[in-house]
This record gives sequence, C-alpha cells and structure tokens, in this order.
Amino acid sequence: MRESSTTHAPTWPAMLKRATNALLYSSTWLALAAVALTWASFLFWRVHIPPRLAGLIFAATLFLYNLDSVLPYKYSQKLVLSERKLWMRQHRRELFGLALVSLAGAGALFWYDGWLHLSGFLSHLALISVLYSLPLVRVRGRWRALRDLPLLKVFLIAYVWAAVTVWVPALYLGVPLSTPELQLLFARRFFLILALAFVFDIRDYTKDRLTGTYTFPGVFGVRATKWVALGALLISCVLLPHNLNIRQGLLLLLPAALAAVVIWYADETRPDYYFALLTDGVMIVYFLAVYWAM
Repeated sequence: MRESSTTHAPTWPAMLKRATNALLYSSTWLALAAVALTWASFLFWRVHIPPRLAGLIFAATLFLYNLDSVLPYKYSQKLVLSERKLWMRQHRRELFGLALVSLAGAGALFWYDGWLHLSGFLSHLALISVLYSLPLVRVRGRWRALRDLPLLKVFLIAYVWAAVTVWVPALYLGVPLSTPELQLLFARRFFLILALAFVFDIRDYTKDRLTGTYTFPGVFGVRATKWVALGALLISCVLLPHNLNIRQGLLLLLPAALAAVVIWYADETRPDYYFALLTDGVMIVYFLAVYWAM
C-alpha cells in the first residue's frame, strides 16, 4: 500500500516571521516611521498630514533605503552577514523592483502636487540622500561614499530626517523657515534623530571597522558613544516647548525614556529586530505621544 505524501503548510509563527522580516527589512517600517514623524510636525500646527504628502514621504523613503540595499559594490564586501543582510541578498531583485516602483510613485506625487517650485530646496536633500551611499571614489581598493567621511554619517542622517520631517511640512503650510518656533522644532527633531543614529553606528561597529569607515564607536568606543547619544537625547528634551501642561510634558518625555533604554542597551550582538523594529519604533512612539498630547 503506497504511503500518501503530505505537504506541511507553513505554521503561523513561520508566516508571522516572514511577514515581519518583509516589513522590517524592506524598509517599509522605516518609511512608516518617516510618515509618522512628518505627521507629528503637522500636529505642531494642529493639522493632519495631507494623504498625498504622506504618500510622497513614504515612497521617497522606500526608494532611498532600498536603493542603498541593492547597490552592487556592497555585495562584494566580505563581511559577516546578519539575518537582515542575508534576507536582503535573497530578495535583492524584489527590493530593486520596490525601489523602482517607489521612485515612480514619488515622482508622480511630486509632480501632481506642484512641488516643482521647491525643486531647488529639495534637491539638496535628495542629493545628500543619494550620495550618502552611492560610491563616489575608489580609495585603496574600496569604494567610498559620503557616509565614509570620518564621523559624518550620523550628522547627515539627522539633518536630512529633520529637514524632511520638519521643514517639508512647514513649506507645505507656508510657514517661513526662519520662524523661531520652527527652528526650535527642527533642533529638537535633529537631536532626537542624532541620538537614534548613534545606535545604528553601534550596530555597524565591526562592519565599519572592516570597511575603514571612521564612526564614533570606532574612534571613541561604544560606551562613550552611548553617552554622546544620551547627551543628544537630553538636548532634545530640554528643547521641548515651555507652555506644555504636566500631562503633555510627561507624554512627550515617554519616547525619550524609551530611546534612552534602547541606547543604553544597544550592542552589535543584539538581534536585528532590536534595531529594525525597536529603535526605529521609537519614532512611531514619538508620533503617538505627540498625537495624544496635542
């Protein structure tokens, strides 16, 4: 009697892990965080984010980060591969397709919403974002991008993220960038993102040393970097508006408390979810805190 062959359907835990990996490692979660931070800035003026602008921010973030993940020169680097990197290599074609679709979507929304008059301003942000990972010169047999300039990586990230999530909403609403309240909001966002960016430098500690990229952990050590990150986080808390009531103040300090814990316990041996889900998730929590506070 012939034994019947059985095919085992994927279990729910396996399906959940696949979905979570796709959400996190395709930068979809990060793109949602970018939309959330932008929405938080709109709430500063008690306005909800326009859906098309949310789509533009989402698509542009997806394009830039997936472009970074499929650059050919990165696949020639002989490094220890994490689960995240292995997933990206296995889905390189899909990520490239997602980058192209995102670029088309961002371009269509940019054109449709009539942002062409701001092309001069926005182009410098796009240029920094693209050149951040795009190899420019070959030095000692290795390709170098903007991110490889000593100690510059975290400041580039903080500037671009703060500019996109604060200045873009202001330009959309016609608020002058020289407004003192807006400058304060920009500084607060800059130091928050800077603090979180140090966490990813800690994650990439060994990789950056192997590729010759001088970052804060590589130059000053991981522990010193954590203190610098906590200092940046403290500055962002000091820059909170002074007209908040106790409830609003406590709510807005919650994301900072979570960020402080994430920073302090950051280590390159942590699972990829620690960085992709938890660290980026601080930005989602920040939006929720602002939403409830406002």
